[in-house]
This record gives sequence, structure tokens and C-alpha cells, in this order.
Amino acid sequence: MGAAPFDFKGAGFSSMRNPLRRYYGLGDLHFVTFSCYRRRPFLGTRRTRDRFVKILDEVRSRHRFHIVGYVVMPEHVHLLMSEPANVTPSKALQVLKQGVSRALRRKPRRPALGQLSLAFPGDGDSGTAFWQRRFCDFNVWSAKKVKEKLEYMHANPVMRKLVSHPKDWPWSSWLNYARGEEGLLRIDILGGDKDRSTPLSNPEKSQRPHP
Repeated sequence: MGAAPFDFKGAGFSSMRNPLRRYYGLGDLHFVTFSCYRRRPFLGTRRTRDRFVKILDEVRSRHRFHIVGYVVMPEHVHLLMSEPANVTPSKALQVLKQGVSRALRRKPRRPALGQLSLAFPGDGDSGTAFWQRRFCDFNVWSAKKVKEKLEYMHANPVMRKLVSHPKDWPWSSWLNYARGEEGLLRIDILGGDKDRSTPLSNPEKSQRPHP
């Protein structure tokens, strides 16, 4: 595989720790997963996925964290990210989710006269919630785990039968790693181009994701 795409500073914490507990300040990357409310396909169109990617890039710039890999699926998102410079990962994801929700959530219909308007739980505003409240977070501290998570993300659209090959799903970091091309979102290769290595042993062939 060659050199790792960045230097690890972690203290050896396993990426298989409790995904709902947070281990920050170790210099690890974080493999995070968050889902739309009740797994509804709120990111099921090109327009919504494009908008999500744009807002993700804006939040990355604002809070200064690295995005090493990602995939946007119709009802959930995977990110492989560093810790932000000025907030916790939890706070950065909260800002991201709120920004996407405000931009994409359908405005609720006005209730009929005399009818109560009820908000779904976890929304914070009136109308249907866009996201599930919590997110899963695994610390990633080795090049082997980075490769594993990238392969898992890039294979998601194929395994879901959304496309026949990862190249046909532009809302992921596959293109950057497989062909060295910038896709919809700039990917951060920490340590510089000289340390870049393609994490897929055969990038033109999709890999089955691990459970």
C-alpha cells in the first residue's frame, strides 16, 4: 500500500470502541455516520446531495477540519474526518446537520383553522425533522483502518444497487483516490501529495463492504 496518506498521532485507541461514545483529543481521524430521520431518503435526489456537499464544504472551511473520505447516500452519510481546529467534532456535525436541514427541509403546510401544529421530535423547529438525533463515531488510528473505511464507503452505492460501479456515484471520494481527480468535494490528503497512496488495491473494481 505504501506510505500512509497522513501521520497518525493517536494513542492506540481501537476504532471498534462504542460508536456512541466520543474519544476526542487523541489526534485520531473519526469515521462518523449519521442518518436522515427514520432513515427516510431525504438525500434521494441529485439536487439534495449536491446541496449537502456544498454545505459540508462550507462547514469544513468555517471550522477547519480535514475530510479524508466521504459518501452521501439517499438516507445516510459517512464521513472520515479529522477533529476541527476550533470546536469538537460533535459541534461541527451539529452545525452541518442544522445547515442542511434548514436548506433542504420542506416547509410545513399551514394547519387548518383551529388545528394544532405538531413538530416531530428532534427538530428544534416546526415541521418534519430531517436528521436522527445522534451519530455513530469510530476513532480511526491506523492506515489499515483508513483503507478499510474508504473501501466500505466507496462500495456503498454499488452494494445498494444504486450504480454498477463507484465511478458512477459522484457523491463520494472514490474519484480522488482511484484516479487522482477532484470530484464534487476537495479531499484532504494529510501529509502532502508525496505521501499519497491509493487505498484500493484495485480501484477500478468495487469492493464488498464489511459488516
